[in-house]
Amino acid sequence: MFALHLTVFLIAAALAGFGGVLGLIDHEIPRRQAGALGVPESWTRLTGSLMTLGALGLLAGLAVPLAGTLGAVGLVLYFVAAYLVHFRARDWDLLLCTVYFLASVAALAVHLARHGMPGAWSL
Repeated sequence: MFALHLTVFLIAAALAGFGGVLGLIDHEIPRRQAGALGVPESWTRLTGSLMTLGALGLLAGLAVPLAGTLGAVGLVLYFVAAYLVHFRARDWDLLLCTVYFLASVAALAVHLARHGMPGAWSL
């Protein structure tokens, strides 16, 4: 179970970390996406920070279960909000958002399966 947990967490952390760093360095891709969705481009650093914090939470969660739970829940909520922004803008190109969302849900599910519900909330 540890190998599955490690693999899923590393994949989800790599995806979220990559997307987060793109937002933090003010790369063209998140700025263009924000403009197309009607989100102020100034928010790309904030969203990049949130994704990066989620990725760091997943990595820390390998040692501290509470950090992994909070990181995974935060990323799931982040991508639920991303879906809502896409739907509001009537943008149906959801492939990339879905990949990130499913990786976050898989990380949360594997984390809860490995630690159990009470264990996932412990330090």
